Amino acid sequence: MKKQKLVFVCNVCGADHAKWQGQCQSCGDWNTLSQLSVPASRSSTSSSGYSGQLAPLQTLGSVPTEDNARWLTQSEELNRVLGGGLVPGSAILMGGAPGAGKSTLLLQVVSGLSQTKRCLYITGEESLAQVALRAKRLRLPVDTVSVAAQTSLEAVLNYWDEFKPEILVVDSIQVMQSESLEALPGSVSQVREVAASLVQRAKQTGTVLILVGHVTKEGNIAGPRVLEHMIDTFLMLGGEDHGRFRTLRSVKNRFGAVNELGIFAMMETGMLDVDNPSAIFLSRGESSAPGSQVMAIWEGTRPLLVEAQALVDPSMQGNPRRISVGFESQRLAMLLAVLHRHGGFQVGDQDVYLNAVGGVRVEETSSDLAVLLAVMSSAKNRALPTDLICFGEIGLSGEVRPVSYGPERLREAVKHGFRRAMIPKANLPKEPINQMKVYPVAHLSEAMSLLQSWM
Repeated sequence: MKKQKLVFVCNVCGADHAKWQGQCQSCGDWNTLSQLSVPASRSSTSSSGYSGQLAPLQTLGSVPTEDNARWLTQSEELNRVLGGGLVPGSAILMGGAPGAGKSTLLLQVVSGLSQTKRCLYITGEESLAQVALRAKRLRLPVDTVSVAAQTSLEAVLNYWDEFKPEILVVDSIQVMQSESLEALPGSVSQVREVAASLVQRAKQTGTVLILVGHVTKEGNIAGPRVLEHMIDTFLMLGGEDHGRFRTLRSVKNRFGAVNELGIFAMMETGMLDVDNPSAIFLSRGESSAPGSQVMAIWEGTRPLLVEAQALVDPSMQGNPRRISVGFESQRLAMLLAVLHRHGGFQVGDQDVYLNAVGGVRVEETSSDLAVLLAVMSSAKNRALPTDLICFGEIGLSGEVRPVSYGPERLREAVKHGFRRAMIPKANLPKEPINQMKVYPVAHLSEAMSLLQSWM
């Protein structure tokens, strides 16, 4: 056996250290070092000791740049999030909470692609009978899907050499282990070495590698953060625990746009695409309740209409609460301060609760205007018009700043029956939008004047 040596690896940045210490010298985080065994020959390899064959040097102009043909899955939402489909030779990491539907979605993907591609599904957490029962329940064509229940890296590599799959799914990376390491499965050393070996083999063979990853209670991928740097695409599948809908977000994508959002519905027949995502976030009836306002946000390459709900209630404590679900809590506090300073409307002695309907997380600043309108509507106990849509960023001096893709947001609102829009003055379209009355505002005071006339 090769002689082993011990190093200590940071779970956050992946930096190596010769001995354990409380703080990582590379990223500065505390208590993030874990023990890892590596062959002693790694550190003693010299630059002249390379025994492989060197590839000839090339200039950038001589490198072929033809785009690889993408492999389309049967899910349009997944294709959108991936940037147009699967790229041969790419490594994809899909994370999500237990029960979110990761295995269900991937089983549907390989079942559809197995008609034209060689697909191999490695399950390390479930038995083959459990996978077969799920496929039968989902009524999937699985006669051409090859499966194996295995947790050994060496066995998976042997399957790889024998079967030569074009698409390989490993469920999950945390249960895989290499026989060359003595660490337990799921440890930093095992996850790091197993992932590195699988990604390297995928690049060499042009195989699409899809890894399933567990998440911690904070919502991060379990194991070393270096895992996120190894792969090409990082997808997060989320949604409410007891809800029907699931959101698939692209956090990292070397072959497409990041922050792309896909919407799925968890049904008895599996994960189904939601063709009209805006409809699931609009649950209002014919009459609107106070504190409710619809906004047009931009996710990836398309607009979405999301309802913001606010509740303003007198505080029974000395320190009023500011609670937001789906919005950034720090930005809510900042907007309330702007509302008081430049709008003359204060809620300093009242609790403010803010919620994004449908479980979606809004990260775009174009929701600022809608948030303040919902807060004022709840505080005055007056409902806003049901056909009103709005978007716009609020600056610290009270100005309503423009956002990108203004006309596209308005056209999406028209499709869903909205006839009035409050938008930043700089986003006023050059040509009128059919069936839409646009109210441009340049300052928060102008928006409040319009609001007084409607309530």
